[in-house]
Amino acid sequence: MSTSSSKLIILDRDGVINEDRDDYVKSIEEWAPLPGSLEAIALLNQAGYQIAIATNQSGLARGFFSINDLHGMHSKMANLLKPLGGHIDSIFFCPHTDAHACDCRKPAPGMMKEIALRYHRNQHQKPLEGVPVVGDSLRDLQAGVALGASPHLVLTGKGQKTLASGDLPEGTEIHQDLLAFANSFLNGMA
Repeated sequence: MSTSSSKLIILDRDGVINEDRDDYVKSIEEWAPLPGSLEAIALLNQAGYQIAIATNQSGLARGFFSINDLHGMHSKMANLLKPLGGHIDSIFFCPHTDAHACDCRKPAPGMMKEIALRYHRNQHQKPLEGVPVVGDSLRDLQAGVALGASPHLVLTGKGQKTLASGDLPEGTEIHQDLLAFANSFLNGMA
């Protein structure tokens, strides 16, 4: 496993950090962390890793929740992470639906390009080379792999369904959940 010089890890949100819902996570009350996910982020932070979130949030364009609701969910996540010694360094989100045909909605690589720019990784031919991208759906992994990231599928959220459908990017590592990823990843670094 290659290591990243900037010690960056990119996580999807719904189905990886918090419970996913077929009717969208629309409010602070509906945002609930998955067991062990916040502890995983804290472990990664304590090992010196920066955490960036890349999340499709088409519920904004669909009018299911407002930008203030989204910020409220992210504040809740930050407040729950704080006592564990964890934090999120940055959150990137796409507010569009597929119909917008934007470059930021995963599996398009636009959001990942923005992350690479933010973390000064754009000078590389593959700017996210060696950076783990952790998701529960194929589109999460495809967006990162397009820029050289190493794909990690968690079996929470849509992960079981994604695994069953096959066609995962070459080299995808499978983990039970985000905490299993963090433990495996950090043990691999030792």
